[in-house]
Amino acid sequence: MTFTVGPAIVFVLVLLILSAFFSGTETGVTAASRARLTELERRGSWRAAIILELTKRRERMIGAMLLGNTVVSILGSAVATAALVKIFGDLGAVIASVVMTVLILIFGEVMPKTYAVTNPEKVAITMAPLLKVVVALFGPFIMAVEYVVQGLFRLFGADLANADSALSAHDEIRGAIDLHHKEGAVVAHDRNMLGGILDLQDLEVADIMVHRTKMNMVDAASPMADIIDTLLKTGNTRLPVWKESPDNIVGVLHAKNLFAALQKTGGDVTKIVLDDILSPAWFVPDTRPLTDQLNAFLRRKTHFAIVVDEYGEVQGLITLEDIIEEIVGDIKDEHDDVAKSVRKQADGSYVVDGMVPLRDLKRAFGWQLPDDEATTLAGLVIHEARQIPDPGQVFNFHGFRFEIVRKRRQQIVAIKVTPARSEAGE
Repeated sequence: MTFTVGPAIVFVLVLLILSAFFSGTETGVTAASRARLTELERRGSWRAAIILELTKRRERMIGAMLLGNTVVSILGSAVATAALVKIFGDLGAVIASVVMTVLILIFGEVMPKTYAVTNPEKVAITMAPLLKVVVALFGPFIMAVEYVVQGLFRLFGADLANADSALSAHDEIRGAIDLHHKEGAVVAHDRNMLGGILDLQDLEVADIMVHRTKMNMVDAASPMADIIDTLLKTGNTRLPVWKESPDNIVGVLHAKNLFAALQKTGGDVTKIVLDDILSPAWFVPDTRPLTDQLNAFLRRKTHFAIVVDEYGEVQGLITLEDIIEEIVGDIKDEHDDVAKSVRKQADGSYVVDGMVPLRDLKRAFGWQLPDDEATTLAGLVIHEARQIPDPGQVFNFHGFRFEIVRKRRQQIVAIKVTPARSEAGE
């Protein structure tokens, strides 16, 4: 087949347009967000439905695009070479190679792919009908190519059929949230809320419970007047009640039941029988996943549970509010004291109570402190130091300087935390 210059130019231009189509469509489809396409499909977009269906066979679709692009590129170069050889002789082949390389690079690759990267969903849904036709047309040949490629991979010990993604769906969502936060599209509070929902599946009851050292409880043997005074001072609506030993919790005193009993006795506290107004205590294991505990709270229509370990020893308590706070942050009402667990110093350091949860520090200040082995800041220091440190001891790990400020018996009460940036004077 021979080509004159005029028809050859027209034919090459058509092939360049096809090359741009294949390159741009391939980039647009691979760069398009499946989440956005799914939302467009939900809104009734049949083009988005086509793309989602094609991406189920991603290798076949990409193979069709690559095959089409390869064919038109080679064909265009051959036509240009044939036409220019007639004019310039053997030098025409060199000229054709240079000219076609520039044209294909600019108009067949860079321009369409640049546009597709910046508008992936638009390109994908616009080209969806044509893409479906191309994949159907090249399908049989691509299936044969896939068979050969998979055979070669198996020959070298690579099993593509059982390849798993390195990230779970939750990890991908978390990564997307962090990325949008860095780009300014998601504010820190929204990132923390969304991240808190995703983190629930990784947490256990022990990670967020109120530890037994901070539990407000009452002795069943105490005078009723003292019990009422304790209830009013704590500001809690429920208090665990124990007999003989704090580990022997016999029930839960609800303020509503207590005040109802007071009304019946005309305000005479001596006539109230404590056992008659106690609610049964609900015990849950400390290793229970937080999502399971949330569902259990909703099923039982109760908001309060006592946490025990494998030996049945009381470890703390957990409420529905504690779980909700993992999502929305601290919930304060008119009876809550203002939190003073973290105090910033003039030199840029922070004096932090040892029992402050690491997750709260991460949320409030963005400190990347690992919480796999410890729940509180004091627990992290003890874990890293491999000892119970004394006041004045200093440790450096995870990019922070930790100085023990105060200790009560074997409990670390206060720690001075200096981020690495503050030490450098930034």
